[in-house]
Amino acid sequence: MSEVEHQSITHLSKEQAYALDMCESGENIFLTGGAGSGKSYVIREFMKDKDDKQMPILASTGAAAVLLGGRTFHSFFGLGILEGGVHATFKRMQENKNLLKRLKKVEGVVIDEISMIPGDALMLAEAISQHARESTLPWGGLRVIAVGDFGQLPPVTKNGQKRDWCFLNEVWQKSGFQMCELHLNQRIKNNEFLNVLDDIRNGQMTARVHDFLNDRTKQHDEDHPGTRLFPRREQSEGYNQKKLAEINETELIVDSIYLGEQKYIDILGKSAPVPAQLKLKVGCRVLFLKNDLQKRWVNGTRGTLVHFEADHLVVRKDGGREVKVEKISFSLLDADANVKASVIQFPVNLAYATTIHKSQGATLDELWCDLGSLWEPGHAYVALSRLRDPSGLHIVRWHPRSFIIDPAVQKFYKR
Repeated sequence: MSEVEHQSITHLSKEQAYALDMCESGENIFLTGGAGSGKSYVIREFMKDKDDKQMPILASTGAAAVLLGGRTFHSFFGLGILEGGVHATFKRMQENKNLLKRLKKVEGVVIDEISMIPGDALMLAEAISQHARESTLPWGGLRVIAVGDFGQLPPVTKNGQKRDWCFLNEVWQKSGFQMCELHLNQRIKNNEFLNVLDDIRNGQMTARVHDFLNDRTKQHDEDHPGTRLFPRREQSEGYNQKKLAEINETELIVDSIYLGEQKYIDILGKSAPVPAQLKLKVGCRVLFLKNDLQKRWVNGTRGTLVHFEADHLVVRKDGGREVKVEKISFSLLDADANVKASVIQFPVNLAYATTIHKSQGATLDELWCDLGSLWEPGHAYVALSRLRDPSGLHIVRWHPRSFIIDPAVQKFYKR
């Protein structure tokens, strides 16, 4: 479930209202805050009266873009994979007439999950914006609202390379971001848990963190219904198939239907939240992957499959009613917001396990996780902050080395 589903949807909190006013101010804004603080809700309110052609939301990854129904930062700014390095990439960008035309037309951009955008990419995007708009103003006068939390998932790095946080690049200071940090957690009401999460986000392995983790460490109960979080995709997929095999029912196999150009279908196959083959059984646990337009479920809602037909499923939501679930389309857009490929499938997957990366933005009631050997900054914080309440937390093991925060991030937020 998204981070905003647990707050009142009828009004903004005082700090969210202030954040919305800042976003409306015309300045370049960095909207930040811990997991569950309502950043996405503020942006959704901001975008209500905006034309997404004039103020598009750009995702940091292809998977996020497919879920948003939006575009990636890299495709919108014509970055590609930065093949040949910064100078060769910029030369290609300068020769891209569609890119230059696109950047002249838009009023601004919202960059979601800014923590995953490398510094080199942000620098190139700012430089090409100036070039396209023939202006020496930061971003050529293009408005930028950056959203995210550097205490969560970092930019991808190649082996041995230093992490390229975008706030360390000189373009960050040049952009003149007005920082707006949300502090009030909309998901979690337990003060002890909030204090522990704050310590972890700030890289402080305090006595209360040790006691909290030790008190919730136990032997894995295979029969417990809680979701398992794994750091690697093959671990979560393996666990899901193992639990499905334990159900003595006929297996339903639903092939995903792909439409569009083959090269884009190949990209969509890696980015879409649904598998090429969805395997289910009556009685299996399922997780919804996308918000329903009719608001019957949201991304992260869990339930049990009770019936299936060729054209629909019936799922009993946890603590709720049975809902009819039909297939939907997940689309991949090009830089100009044209649909290039689509996949049609039921918006669910097995709910026994998922990866820490895929869980970002979701809310869970019960969680089992192994925090013994994580390697990325923010990994442990993202995992633990999925929960509404610590009573649903079950830790198989943990080690202080898994609770990583980059010193540069610590310094950034202290400053």
